[in-house]
Amino acid sequence: MTRMREQPEREDRILFEIVVDAYGETERALSWYYYLEEKLVFPFKARCCRARSTSPLAVGDPADVVGMASEDDCMQEVLVLMKHGRTGKSRLAVPLAQLECLTEHAETRQAVSDWHYWVARGSRTEIGDAVDASRQPSSHRWNEGHRIA
Repeated sequence: MTRMREQPEREDRILFEIVVDAYGETERALSWYYYLEEKLVFPFKARCCRARSTSPLAVGDPADVVGMASEDDCMQEVLVLMKHGRTGKSRLAVPLAQLECLTEHAETRQAVSDWHYWVARGSRTEIGDAVDASRQPSSHRWNEGHRIA
């Protein structure tokens, strides 16, 4: 995924609404899970925007997203369930980062976009480090080699 420019408003939402009380990887993963579970309105239409070796989707493939995968399945990466198979009754978990959200529901679009941003910006490292740094005295806060005011 291409590295994305910093978006201060989105960074604030992520740091102070989504992962604000998350200490460590497990808590950050759960914070994202609960945020997305609350904000995403299912079902929604999506389209594959990037191929992944672990997913059967090809760029441009449509997806009917019907829910979140289990908490346990989302501890390393957010996975969503999509209809799968000829009848559409089967479910397949695919990475949310692989999907472009096509819904008109604003909160769903924003939540998916927030996750894409988190992943593109380096997710568990820089933003995660910024979360940890925000809990330190301002003289000790650093992000990408610059002091955070």
